[in-house]
Amino acid sequence: MGILYKRLKDYSASDYYGFHMPGHKRNGRFLEELPGCRIDITEIDGFDDLHHAQGILREAQERAAHLFGAGETHFLINGSTVGILSGILGVTNRGDRILVARNCHKSVYHAICMNELDPVYLYPGFNKELQLNMEISVQDVRKALEEDSQIRAVVIVSPTYDGVVSDVQAIAQAAHEKGVPLIVDEAHGAHFGFHPYFPENSNAFGADVVIHSVHKTLPALTQTALLHMNGSLVNRRRIRDYLHMLQSSSPSYLLMAGMDSCIYMLETGRKEMFSSYTALLRETRQRLESLKRLRMICTERFDNSKLIISVKNTDMNGKELYDLLLKRYHLQMEMAAGTYVLAMTSVGDTPEGLNRLIRALFEVDGELDDRMKEKQTGRGGPISGREEGSLFPTLAGRARLPGVCRIFEAKRMLDEPEGTYGKKIRAAQEKSAGGIALEYAYLYPPGIPLIVPGELITEEAARLLGEYRQAGYRIEGPEEEGKIYAIYRT
Repeated sequence: MGILYKRLKDYSASDYYGFHMPGHKRNGRFLEELPGCRIDITEIDGFDDLHHAQGILREAQERAAHLFGAGETHFLINGSTVGILSGILGVTNRGDRILVARNCHKSVYHAICMNELDPVYLYPGFNKELQLNMEISVQDVRKALEEDSQIRAVVIVSPTYDGVVSDVQAIAQAAHEKGVPLIVDEAHGAHFGFHPYFPENSNAFGADVVIHSVHKTLPALTQTALLHMNGSLVNRRRIRDYLHMLQSSSPSYLLMAGMDSCIYMLETGRKEMFSSYTALLRETRQRLESLKRLRMICTERFDNSKLIISVKNTDMNGKELYDLLLKRYHLQMEMAAGTYVLAMTSVGDTPEGLNRLIRALFEVDGELDDRMKEKQTGRGGPISGREEGSLFPTLAGRARLPGVCRIFEAKRMLDEPEGTYGKKIRAAQEKSAGGIALEYAYLYPPGIPLIVPGELITEEAARLLGEYRQAGYRIEGPEEEGKIYAIYRT
């Protein structure tokens, strides 16, 4: 049992009466509607203060730092988002230039906007066969740093939402040769480093700031994450200051106790926990390799906890497989893309759950095989063809032009009088090419912007938006559904 959770449990069983927040007063009457209220408190004597941790919370964070191999670790109760915001704001000054992987989460772009930064984009490679964005090239990082001495930080995401892992160690070395810190959004890699079946985490590879979402791949409550700091290239005090500013001043003890309990489970039982999990995962992946029409895909450097099932060589798209698994089999996938579905696994998965997924995929695969054999023999008509990647954001294929203006400038244009910069139009997304975007447009999940404010909307980006919408995906970001606000210069 985690130390913080034990103390909270003991306190809930004591006769202490609270004339303090929260308003439910740990009253049992509310247990059914508020199941955690018995151990939900505020910063009272003996329970420390996350923003000025000196006691039990400081000890918990130090234990987390030791477990994850970091120089310093902080609990995040506003998710990885607040860690990404604090990390980027803490290592840059207003107006600085920053080298950013273009497949980063939207929170990275929000930090760029908040500090009025000038982003230089790194584009991941794109594998046409797998229909996956690949890793960030070390050579691209080196080239960008050689060409631009004004870059003040490098930000990448590894592993990606799809499980693609970059060579963090080499990228960290390239950044450090120029005296520049590396921030790694490793939100999906909190399980890294606990078993040889998975890569080491980015703390071990020299990253200066690493963010983990413990709730994504470890047994922890939603909204819990960790920020790690290493070395002397980053100003740790500034990052701490931003954490104090951006995190709630009333941090949830339920969330913090959940993180502490997760740390305790890893400290005391990770060998057994990960041994059984990786054995189950290996067996699952081995069985799925026998699929005939569907195909399990991965890259050379990959997080094997992610199961990506490709429909590329079938007559379905990813959304159709996603919907079928949900409606017929009651299996909720993490995400659907144009040519695949993504299933996330973790130490919390059971043999029963994974066997259900395997049986469902083989049943669908058999139906696809029968249907496609009929079509190939002419009994059912031709297999419906479509252009490769037509439902996938091929970031590497996008126009590699710098933003027409910076994100914060584009956001300000929303409020400027008509005609100041050009004609502002809410254009149909599929017909928006040629405009300067004033809004984000992204699928959620994964939350990677297809369009960022200040960018020129290319023909491909407009086509992708239209095709995603037509296929039933919801485009988030724009204020008006189906349209995007943009400026068209005359």
